[in-house]
Amino acid sequence: MMWIKQIFLGFIGLASGSAISAGVFSFIISIGVVPRIIGKSRTAADIIVYENAVILGGVAGNILSLFSVQIPFGIWLVIAFGLSAGIFTGCLAVALAEILNTFPIMFRRFGIKEGLSWMLFFMALGKAVGALYFYANHMQKM
Repeated sequence: MMWIKQIFLGFIGLASGSAISAGVFSFIISIGVVPRIIGKSRTAADIIVYENAVILGGVAGNILSLFSVQIPFGIWLVIAFGLSAGIFTGCLAVALAEILNTFPIMFRRFGIKEGLSWMLFFMALGKAVGALYFYANHMQKM
């Protein structure tokens, strides 16, 4: 009788995880992060590579998170992952803000007509410095 409960819970977990991951992937695609990166890098011929990278990244992230897999590459892999995840999160945030027209509305309300690229650069720099400060302090407490 106990095995029926375990099978049922496993099915519910698999179905729920599939639904959530489908929602996350469709959100990423719908706001245009991946197509914009492909367009900016002029690598449209490699679209299959991008699709596979997104899928494999999601699967690998789930496996690492779910099973607490230890990766033996040390601090260099942590730095590479942090940099990659930060760049992707920044692209995601800017794409979402762009869809919601956040920046054009903010710049128009503040009367900013020149230096928009510098404003975006310093906003990104502030986000990066803040994240580094947070994680440096958080890691010391562990």
